[in-house]
Amino acid sequence: MAIIDILLPKMGESVAEATITKMVVDAGSSVEADEPIVEIATDKVDSEVPAPEDGTLVEWCVSEGDVVQVGAVIARYDVGGEAPAAVSAATPEATESKAVEEAPEPEVVAAAMAPLDAAPSRKGPSGRFYSPLVRSIAQQEGIGMAELEQVPGSGSEGRVTKKDILAYLSARPPGGATTPAPVSAPSSAPAPAPTPAPKPVQAPPVVAKSVDGAYDIVEMDRMRKMIADHMVRSVQTSPHVTSFVEADVTNLVMWRNANKGTFQEKFGEKLTFTPLIAEAIVKAIRDFPGVNASVDGDNIHIHKAIHLGMAAALPSGNLIVPVIKHADQYNLQGLARQVNDLANRARLGKLSPDDIAGGTYTMSNVGTFGNVMGTPIINQPQVGILALGAIRKRPAVLETEHGDVIAVRHMMFLSHSYDHRVVDGMLGGSFVRRVADYLEGFDLNRPVEG
Repeated sequence: MAIIDILLPKMGESVAEATITKMVVDAGSSVEADEPIVEIATDKVDSEVPAPEDGTLVEWCVSEGDVVQVGAVIARYDVGGEAPAAVSAATPEATESKAVEEAPEPEVVAAAMAPLDAAPSRKGPSGRFYSPLVRSIAQQEGIGMAELEQVPGSGSEGRVTKKDILAYLSARPPGGATTPAPVSAPSSAPAPAPTPAPKPVQAPPVVAKSVDGAYDIVEMDRMRKMIADHMVRSVQTSPHVTSFVEADVTNLVMWRNANKGTFQEKFGEKLTFTPLIAEAIVKAIRDFPGVNASVDGDNIHIHKAIHLGMAAALPSGNLIVPVIKHADQYNLQGLARQVNDLANRARLGKLSPDDIAGGTYTMSNVGTFGNVMGTPIINQPQVGILALGAIRKRPAVLETEHGDVIAVRHMMFLSHSYDHRVVDGMLGGSFVRRVADYLEGFDLNRPVEG
């Protein structure tokens, strides 16, 4: 027996604490190596802490809802230990007598043992780990290993969570195999102890209604509460000013439309407008480094590295901001790869704490929702954020050597919100104008290369 302390692990750059959201394993339970024992939340990313080895969780040192510092003890763990037996030792005579009294009929034993014989193993042929809870649900529903391997997983490293398998079961065709129901034992003999069943699935919280029924009351989820707090603190901290510029992005649109197929064939990445605009933002930040800053008391930190955040909406409707680290060191191919990877993992809920930490400037694409412009709120402790409006065809006046003409052009609005404590109108307005200049000056003859 070796009792060890399980510490809250370091979860990423600048992440100092996490909230305990759910105890997955009860104290005294046997746990297999790599099985999740607790769910934690840091800023906007949910994570799991796995068991280090096979053993028993002796006791919890924290409670659900606690905010715990990185490195703090959250549980005590018996490496290699087994959970206490459910029944204490008895005399041979008593044991024999009890066995005779409670012996189930052969049919009952066969029915009860059948699921155990067909239970999926801890790891599938693909090497993916399955927790005891998932295996138990699969066992009860008659899902074999081959079928379980096909269930999409949203957990760490593609693991199947309870939510994943329940969602799969709800969409599973009715022809799937089911576990035969145990045959009831005669009334004269007690029923055998049932196989431990998974914890009952909690029904979604009932939406409360007002007394007069005029509105519904919906409690904010954890992420929405954190977003609300973050936004209120930002407005209370920074006096926001927003500058607007309209950009003619016709050349950029034409080049992208003509070369997106070639780009994907050559590099295996979809080419959206986001990396093209990100490239222009990075160039403008190099020209005006004062917007790539943060405030610490009376000091302004001008960051040398450009870590570009890209606000993304989640399927739940909440918002998250993954960060392209060292965005100034990527060519167009690298930016496209980073944008696609972060966006995909954000939608799947697979971002790590490091993926959303350390941003120095942020862009937000409000055009995704058909909005032509917006007034974004600064992502603290940064001092600026740029909103990208929808690209739309509009008539515009062009100056030519033969005089002014009206032509159909692709136009978009850029909205730059900045912290007026440290960024004045000249810097904030000049920066967004420079971004527009880079977009408008896009080279139609640019070769398709990284």
